[in-house]
Amino acid sequence: MLGYYLRLAWLGLRRTPAISALMVAAIGLGIGATTTTLTVHHLMSANPIAARNAVLRAVTIDGWDPNHPWEERRPWLPPPELTWRDATAIAAAHVADRAVVMRKTAFTLEPEPGKKPFLVEARLTTREFFPMFAVPFAYGGGWDERADAAGEPVVVLSRRTNERAFGGIDSTGRHLRLDSRDYRIAGVLGEWTPTPKFYDLNNGDFDDAEDVFVPLALGQQLELTPTGNTNCWKPEVLNAVRDLYGSECIWHQLWVEVGDPGKAARFAEYLDGYVRTQQSLGRLPRRLNNQLYTPAAWLERFEVVGRDSRILLWLSVAFLSVCVLNVVGLLLSRFLGAAGATALRRALGASRGDVFRQHLVEAGLVGALAGLLGLVLGWAGLRGMRALNSSFDRLTHLDTAMVGAAIALAVLAALLAGLYPAWRVCRVQPATYLKTQ
Repeated sequence: MLGYYLRLAWLGLRRTPAISALMVAAIGLGIGATTTTLTVHHLMSANPIAARNAVLRAVTIDGWDPNHPWEERRPWLPPPELTWRDATAIAAAHVADRAVVMRKTAFTLEPEPGKKPFLVEARLTTREFFPMFAVPFAYGGGWDERADAAGEPVVVLSRRTNERAFGGIDSTGRHLRLDSRDYRIAGVLGEWTPTPKFYDLNNGDFDDAEDVFVPLALGQQLELTPTGNTNCWKPEVLNAVRDLYGSECIWHQLWVEVGDPGKAARFAEYLDGYVRTQQSLGRLPRRLNNQLYTPAAWLERFEVVGRDSRILLWLSVAFLSVCVLNVVGLLLSRFLGAAGATALRRALGASRGDVFRQHLVEAGLVGALAGLLGLVLGWAGLRGMRALNSSFDRLTHLDTAMVGAAIALAVLAALLAGLYPAWRVCRVQPATYLKTQ
């Protein structure tokens, strides 16, 4: 029966091409606008480490200016980063299952002879970074505990850096030069583009993951210049990078892994005790305000999905609603215009339910066609956003979920638009039309 209804629907649309085109265009425009904004909102609000949300925590303590909060608008929030001494001391206590201390820097990568050197962003981190954040490897793996402790010159390359420097081959065990120093390649990452960049929202919500990863201890040994956020609340004598390590400036991120709620509670107790001890030594002058954030809460804390994005999404939904209302009138005109054929079907034995379902199928077909048009318009809108700002690249692609959502939304919108016109036409009395034939 569905096949029969679809054939009737197609024939009906062909009989009134102008009205049919207007209906498809109206819903298609609404779906195009909604798809564009919904795709961006969907990718912005995603939690790329959702599978580990229950065990990961971003660690913050409030060691900021005693007279001014970190953020005037939200004075209850502690700073998002820690001093070197606090981050390393808390990690070294081994209260959590795992801990990662990290910051950003940069190198000049000198590839093989015949290739030009290029600048790479680097993450100075500890070996637990890779298993904690479920980072995939194409070749090799991370470094060992000894490399962490001694600050051995080892490096993990991102996939794109390996392709640029070595043509994408397995380069593990080989050497490359960073700032004129040789590093042994321990591993090469697979495809890994966490969006948003949850583990370091201090330096750009949607920045790419770093090009290279090296042991954190090298940062202190080689006095590598920090390229991420560095904030100080009081005057500090900073004549060289080494001076930062003993300062009260915040410039490191700390994440921990706690395998169960009990261990999370014990870590929170330890953190409170650590801060009280530091306060007794004259440090951390603000009141106790330690916060442990899950990745999802961390994204909310940084307001990754901004108010403007939500407003645009609701405006696009409102525009789609207006389009649906216009289609209600067009469908009503289309269905009542063919009321004579409907009356004949009723006279031949079709029930009101049959007529209602037939016209809903026609509305659904309009929605399916409009969904395809909407996908094309949505894709064009995303391409336009990408052309305006290349930083939108990872936020402006249609994934399978969005394609399915766009078509489903278009069909649903058309079915809603068709409810009243289908009900009206199935209430038509056949005798009224048959007398005029």
